[in-house]
Amino acid sequence: MIALVVHLELAPSHEAAFDELMRTTLDGIRALEPGTLVYALTADPARPAIRILLEVYRDEAAFRAHEAQPHVGAFLDARGALLARPAEVDWLEVRDLATGPAA
Repeated sequence: MIALVVHLELAPSHEAAFDELMRTTLDGIRALEPGTLVYALTADPARPAIRILLEVYRDEAAFRAHEAQPHVGAFLDARGALLARPAEVDWLEVRDLATGPAA
């Protein structure tokens, strides 16, 4: 498994537009990406312009499939105008992963 932690700083007054763009992207991920195990949008209440994406993929092929999706391409094309600076990405190797029991 591989994981990404994507650090984003949004441009002033672009929080709502970014969150809406993410909602559309997350809908596509839920519907079309079985190899995407976790894709979480997080926000820091103390720093409203900060978003951190937590992404976990089954393997490199699942990540490549994610990157090839039209909803991901649309997200990447649109997000640049909403950021204060380029994203910072940490690439990680997942050593172990626990999920709760299915509801």
